[in-house]
Amino acid sequence: MYYIAGYVLKVILSIFGGPIKVFGKEKLPKKDGYVIACTHTGWVDILWLGISILPLKINYMAKKELFESKGLKWLMEQLNAFPVDRENPGPSSIKTPMRLIKDGKIVGIFPSGTRSSEDVPLKRGAVTIASYAKSPIIPAAYVGPNNFKELFRFKRAKIAFGEPIHLRKDVPKKEALDYLMEDLNKAMKDLQEGLE
Repeated sequence: MYYIAGYVLKVILSIFGGPIKVFGKEKLPKKDGYVIACTHTGWVDILWLGISILPLKINYMAKKELFESKGLKWLMEQLNAFPVDRENPGPSSIKTPMRLIKDGKIVGIFPSGTRSSEDVPLKRGAVTIASYAKSPIIPAAYVGPNNFKELFRFKRAKIAFGEPIHLRKDVPKKEALDYLMEDLNKAMKDLQEGLE
């Protein structure tokens, strides 16, 4: 189902503005699991992020509200999404993505929610998960249509991936997490500016 949906969406979205331009895909690790942290301004970037790395699959961290109806829950599960309570994150918020990463899978997180255009500070979720899973974080940025209205303007979609960022081992854990947050924030901002 994931591949069928991915390639069908690729054809449909490519009608609007042509195929996506992808930069830095070669920077994605060839083995082992990792986190992709991408900027987020609308629902279209979620689709394009998944399409941009096919045939690789992304396991998306999604808000639990999307799993409340049976039909949408089924669709989310087919698309490799798992629920997270953003208001009251529990142990599963860390355990599920950690297990996926340890199984060699890719976890996709949009750390700034839908407000990256407002330059809000990145949430700690992405760096916490990566640190516990001992995996790198791949920063990513998206520029392009964010909704139906912008799709019909045939705006070209672009995604850029940065170099893997690792947790520093030469400083205490709390300090290392702060550095990782700063490095991720800067990398995503630089990628975004490079695309605009």
